[in-house]
Amino acid sequence: MTLPSSLSLQAVVVDWAGTIVDHGSRAPVEAFREVFRRRGVEITVAEAREPMGMEKRDHIVALLSNPRIGAAWRAVYGGDASDCEIDSLYHDFLPLQSELLTHHADVIPGALEALAECRRLAMRIGSSSGYAAPLMETLVPLAEQNGVKVDAVVSASEVPKGRPAPWMILENMKRLGVYPPASVVVVDDTTVGVEAGVNAGAWSIGVIETGNALGLGVEELAELDLGERERRSSAGRAAMLAAGAHYAINSIADLPKTLAVIAERLAAGERP
Repeated sequence: MTLPSSLSLQAVVVDWAGTIVDHGSRAPVEAFREVFRRRGVEITVAEAREPMGMEKRDHIVALLSNPRIGAAWRAVYGGDASDCEIDSLYHDFLPLQSELLTHHADVIPGALEALAECRRLAMRIGSSSGYAAPLMETLVPLAEQNGVKVDAVVSASEVPKGRPAPWMILENMKRLGVYPPASVVVVDDTTVGVEAGVNAGAWSIGVIETGNALGLGVEELAELDLGERERRSSAGRAAMLAAGAHYAINSIADLPKTLAVIAERLAAGERP
């Protein structure tokens, strides 16, 4: 297919936790730590966050592949976790996560305004999540009550493989009726989410301060020493750029000005 010499932005695909809701992406961390705690294995916040953005069963597999967690599991159970045990962990994770979502659906400051600007630009709004469809059935209505409105919701359980595979992005494009990928912007607070955008051929933007990179609530972020905030933000920005992000922004509140830059590059014939 020959692309036209000039394209305009047609759609944005946003992540949920840590990008538009749940400042600090805390709900999944609490769920993973608790489901392992119930099995007699303690995991740290940092360990729980490391695979963030992946489909959640894959996330559990990644946690068990962590050398320290794997050793802790073997110390309790005498061997590596079997597929049946992984399935059992995931089965217990789902209702726990669903309950926690009811307490972590607050909209991140600036998200509603950023989405409204996308509407003003005549862009469709898609969304993707590492949560399974049943969890999104809990989260989406809560977010809608707080003013969030998207045109498509694609969960990891609806595609062949979750992030960093591109399938959730491409499924969003299909449902929204937009193409080519160069006219789409992906916004995510995890490195695997950024990689998924790159793998889809879209513009990929990493969110630093409101999501997994810092892992802090609104008040915690505001109270953070400025020097420490800059240190953590710089590390998060470096990780996003290393994952292939075209841009790294502090929060989705910064999206509109980044869209303007991308639109100029598209008009000049540049592509992701």
